[in-house]
Amino acid sequence: MKIRCDVCMHHCELDREQTGFCRARKNTGERIIPVNYGKITSLALDPIEKKPLAMFCPGTMILSAGSFGCNLRCPFCQNHEISMAGEGESEAAYIEPGELAARAQALRPRGNIGVAYTYNEPLVGWEYVRDTARFIRAAGMKNVIVTNASVTDPVLDEILPLTDAMNIDLKGFTDQFYAKLGGDLGTVRHFIQRAAEACHVELTTLIVPGENDSEQEIKELASWVGGISSDIPLHITRFFPRWKMTDRGATDIRTVYSLAETARKSLKHVFIGNC
Repeated sequence: MKIRCDVCMHHCELDREQTGFCRARKNTGERIIPVNYGKITSLALDPIEKKPLAMFCPGTMILSAGSFGCNLRCPFCQNHEISMAGEGESEAAYIEPGELAARAQALRPRGNIGVAYTYNEPLVGWEYVRDTARFIRAAGMKNVIVTNASVTDPVLDEILPLTDAMNIDLKGFTDQFYAKLGGDLGTVRHFIQRAAEACHVELTTLIVPGENDSEQEIKELASWVGGISSDIPLHITRFFPRWKMTDRGATDIRTVYSLAETARKSLKHVFIGNC
């Protein structure tokens, strides 16, 4: 019998043993489970600025953990080896939530402030994020989520009370561009509005030549973000050819700087990346 997964906007109707669009959630016949629970493909102690977070605990480090799976299909994905992988398609080590939290605590002498859930889309396996985040909070440390913001309110209800900061990928500001990526702009906008009320939020927009690089689009994007709060930091970053998008060169640096200036008309904190 089919069971509907309501974690994200795809609302996959899954037959028994079928895995959803994200490759991380499966119908067992009784319920939908995250098959990536606790399966860590990447683990590293990173500077907080690498998430990127420019205005949240600057100068500190954070233990960054990733699994596999994603509910978008960005052709320029930097981490496609794990984000586009399913169960058994990438090397992973099982780490229980309490163990990951213990590793985070052990790294405190090296400046670690907590755990960042990142590298793939962490919220397709939100249960592991929630369970680990509880241990991290109990230890007096921070939870950071790096996300594409493409999940529904029930997931946010579980996650937001445990989250200290997010970097959210705001891929662009047109329905057409999001459709190309397998996403939905309305879902992302709603997520950002809710998250900005609950925790520290910074946004990242990768400028892809010929896709989301018009001055008008960035003007509208920044104006909308500024309507929530002009204090929300926005990272304007430079595209480089990756994975399935090698048909164009890197973004012209002048374009990145020009679009950052456009965004500064609505936002107080605009940062430039990859230049």
